Amino acid sequence: MTEPTVPQHPLPEPKRERPRSWLPSLVWLIPIVAAVVGLTLVVKIVLERGPVITISFISAEGLEAGKTKVKYKDVDIGQVQSITLSKDRSHVVTTVQLTKEAESFTAGDTRFWVVRPRVAASGVSGLNTLLSGAYIGADAGKSEETKKEFAGLEQPPIITRDTSGKQFVLHASDLGSLDIGSPVFFRRIKVGQVAAFDLDRDGKGVTLRIFVNAPYDKFVSINSRFWHASGFDMQINASGFKLHTQSLATVVLGGIAFKPMDDTEESSAAGENTSFRLADDETSALKEPDGRSQSVLLYFNQSVRGLEPGAAVDFRGVVLGEVKSIGIEYDDKARQFMMPVLVELFPDRLGRKFNEQQQSNHTPKERLRYLVAHGLRAQLRSGSLLTGQLYIALDIFPNAPLAQIDIDHAPPVFPTIPNSLDEIQTQIADVTRKLSKVPFDKIGEDLRKTLATLNRTLSSAEQTMNKLNNDVAPEITAAMRDARKTLNAAERTLSDDAPLQQDVRQTMQELSRAAASIRVLTDYLQQHPESLIRGKQEDK
Repeated sequence: MTEPTVPQHPLPEPKRERPRSWLPSLVWLIPIVAAVVGLTLVVKIVLERGPVITISFISAEGLEAGKTKVKYKDVDIGQVQSITLSKDRSHVVTTVQLTKEAESFTAGDTRFWVVRPRVAASGVSGLNTLLSGAYIGADAGKSEETKKEFAGLEQPPIITRDTSGKQFVLHASDLGSLDIGSPVFFRRIKVGQVAAFDLDRDGKGVTLRIFVNAPYDKFVSINSRFWHASGFDMQINASGFKLHTQSLATVVLGGIAFKPMDDTEESSAAGENTSFRLADDETSALKEPDGRSQSVLLYFNQSVRGLEPGAAVDFRGVVLGEVKSIGIEYDDKARQFMMPVLVELFPDRLGRKFNEQQQSNHTPKERLRYLVAHGLRAQLRSGSLLTGQLYIALDIFPNAPLAQIDIDHAPPVFPTIPNSLDEIQTQIADVTRKLSKVPFDKIGEDLRKTLATLNRTLSSAEQTMNKLNNDVAPEITAAMRDARKTLNAAERTLSDDAPLQQDVRQTMQELSRAAASIRVLTDYLQQHPESLIRGKQEDK
């Protein structure tokens, strides 16, 4: 089988054209576009990149280079680039790249801290970092000076600069149960918290800074009083048992409360950083100023068990001072131990008239000498039988032994008098001594003889009663029987249907008719007296 023949045609000649050198090839278009995009991104990154700062921390716990963020109000403002150890190995240095918008965070007073889960006295914080990881928190500063190196805070700040309110300064003798974050109460409402505290330079007290949130800061006036407000304020003293409660949160955190000295008095609001005194309790915070004080020494010749420093010294219920210290001394002349008690009195509490010199020209010292000469004494008294606490009472005892007081002595020695309990104990001792002299043995023997005689008398009386019962009782019974018969006969005689009663009734009726006739006769004679002579006239 023969193959078919294919017609052959001559191939056309290729047409040659000269290349256009002024047009680029499409192959280079893609790299050029990529380069332009990359350059644009680089320029954008450079333009949007903020300053680079370093923050030092004690530890890098929770921080990781390239991942840990820097946040302000949960907005990313930077990222940790690297973490290095300092040359002296005392801390770590983190390099942070801030964003362009975060340039203001280079202010000199900007604060940084690590936000991680924390359990502190003020509460639990940073729980959201359990899943997302720790980050660096920031508090924007307001200083015009800028810097690149910062020292990070180890604890989150209690008060940030964007919080509205006022700070105040408190001075106290000790910190008590307070801590950073302890609440501040006004009428049992939390209005602020403790921001910081520090020991005074002389070591004699503590200075605290508290922050009161707006709008409650306007209630802090220049006459406000502050005091420690624990969860349970328990007092056991001579006045009895007292319990004050503020808030259960203050059991762990402690707390501070305040209120104006006088609610009825209007006063201006206190300014920023105004200083106040922090009292131990509400009573001491709100009491009137004591004025000048006077130390007085009291000597007691008795037990001072139950008397403690801080116990009240009062005059007829008005507290004039308190006990400062209690000691013991040996009196060589009397050859006995004395119990010196140092008290602090406030004379201004006795009133203005006592402390001022009147027209009589008697000074307060002269008045005091006069009162002591007329029986003013100090005496230990029991304030509570439940607690056994004692207090010192000043009172006037007219029958007290004569005594004097030296006002110019330092401190003055005030005369004392034993309390009534000691007097009762002395009387009981005297009665006991007298009872010990009573011959109870001889009295007991005489009593036994008397009881024996009484027993014999009772036996004789019993025999007499038996004899009366056997001999006299039958005769008495017969007499009673005859008396009963006589009474029955009298009852029958006096009964309504008895003949005697009927005769008596008929007699009484006849007497009534006779009396009526006599009345008629009397009336007739009164009208006709001449009938006694002439006789009764016949009716015409």
